[in-house]
Amino acid sequence: MEPQYDHKKYESDIYKLWEKSGAFGPSGKGTPFTIIMPPPNASDPLHVGHARFVAIEDILIRYHRMKGEQTLWLPGSDHAGIETQFVFEKKLSK
Repeated sequence: MEPQYDHKKYESDIYKLWEKSGAFGPSGKGTPFTIIMPPPNASDPLHVGHARFVAIEDILIRYHRMKGEQTLWLPGSDHAGIETQFVFEKKLSK
């Protein structure tokens, strides 16, 4: 096992498979409905608001999918990288 993960060996092939499969495009017919799902803010500690935003987005996506619309709930948009880094560095330094 290598001491460090080398993303260059694996990530580009995996990403190409995702693109080829259509994983980033909405499925269904009709008007597209898309939500970009950011990870929760790691502002320490997790609270009910983190669960609430995921539940609301899940309900909205399912509702629009049941209406027959094109839907896509895309995870992975990082909107709080600096805050996350700060919190984890603080915890690791203890």
